[in-house]
Amino acid sequence: MNIDNIKGRLTFLQEAERLKSVLRSAHTSTGRPESTAEHTWRLCLMAMIFEDELAGMDMLKILRMCIVHDLGEAIHGDIPAVEKNSHPDKSEQEKADLLHLTRSLDEPQRAGILALWQEYEDATSPEAKAVKALDKLETILQHNQGINPPDFDYEFNLTYGQKHTSADPLFALMRSVLDEGTRQRIAANSADPHEPDAVL
Repeated sequence: MNIDNIKGRLTFLQEAERLKSVLRSAHTSTGRPESTAEHTWRLCLMAMIFEDELAGMDMLKILRMCIVHDLGEAIHGDIPAVEKNSHPDKSEQEKADLLHLTRSLDEPQRAGILALWQEYEDATSPEAKAVKALDKLETILQHNQGINPPDFDYEFNLTYGQKHTSADPLFALMRSVLDEGTRQRIAANSADPHEPDAVL
């Protein structure tokens, strides 16, 4: 590998570090806003933990897709799921941001990242469909266990990502467990909104 490729890849990694500071609308179990990088880490962990249920899928591809699915957010940040209908150009913005972020990479690296992101965005493969579903499930899990602001809309969890989580029995079953956790969180919040319970 030549020195220019090495420098370009290191530059990309330096810029991608910004994802550690991109905050999401969810909060951690200590009440701190979650970063996109943290969400991505647990999405990868979730995929790994359920690998035995993802028979016939390319696990390396799944993990790579998990890593790149929100990479473009390093440039303009995260759009909270509850606001996505107000941002119809979200996909185009993320693609433009990803093109900008990967500009220092050598072409095979850049093309590989962009192809993975586009496959995820279009949900054109079993792996992409699995990552889409897991992405929604990880978000709901975080909403359920986080110490969120008093006005946090837990009802949103009950409809969020249903299209992606209902297409496979595994994800539908995971969803049913998380939906029950959401209902418990709603009940606990209406009883005492200042006393969050850690529920699935």
